[in-house]
Amino acid sequence: MTTIDSCILASDFLYRGTRMPNWNIYAAVAHLRDNAEAGSTANCAKYVRRAIEAGGITLTHTASARNYGGPLTAAGFHEVLSGAPWKGDVVVIQPITGHPDGHMAMYDGQIWISDFKQYHGFYPSQAYRNIHPPYKIYRRN
Repeated sequence: MTTIDSCILASDFLYRGTRMPNWNIYAAVAHLRDNAEAGSTANCAKYVRRAIEAGGITLTHTASARNYGGPLTAAGFHEVLSGAPWKGDVVVIQPITGHPDGHMAMYDGQIWISDFKQYHGFYPSQAYRNIHPPYKIYRRN
């Protein structure tokens, strides 16, 4: 069997030659949907991280949502540069004034969800939508 940089062999994931744990997108999304609050609790990173963990991936914890790019990459996610979001994609948004930790959310196939269901895109509030801070979308496939 040939090993390549990113391939799925049997039920295991190989990323740059390292065997990665299975990623169950359906379990992650179900966990996120089932635990979403009615509105923001300022715990977006915790909710998204727990959903990813429910899907079988352990992430290194960080103090702020804005810093989850590194742990996502280390867990086998890669940055998506263009195109429509896929179920299980994770967005990491940089901070704006009054929101020093930034934001993090996962796409469930229809909407973005963090600690609450976001019906207006991945920016969690009007303040973010007005400013359009930098963001990166990560995918594990």
